[in-house]
Amino acid sequence: PRGGAGGGVPGHGGRLHGRPAASGERYDKNGLTAAHKTLPFGTEVLVRSLQTGREVLVRIIDRGPHLKDRIIDLSHAAAEALGMRRQGVAEVQIIEP
Repeated sequence: PRGGAGGGVPGHGGRLHGRPAASGERYDKNGLTAAHKTLPFGTEVLVRSLQTGREVLVRIIDRGPHLKDRIIDLSHAAAEALGMRRQGVAEVQIIEP
């Protein structure tokens, strides 16, 4: 398992919704997707919130995050599922199935 500081960007949902991600797929703020710096597009990973204990399975469709101290950017829906939508940034663990 991989872990560390993770960040969701639910605030970007409206601005990026419908735009192409790095994979070519269109970003859907209601989809359970994420951006990661190195994992191959299409990879599914389980993301666990260290604050709430909630988990969500997301598919990598984009590159990022572009901030050094973050390991993953989550869609609006994924952040909501973890209970961190209003929080913006949260500590998470990434578990590759």
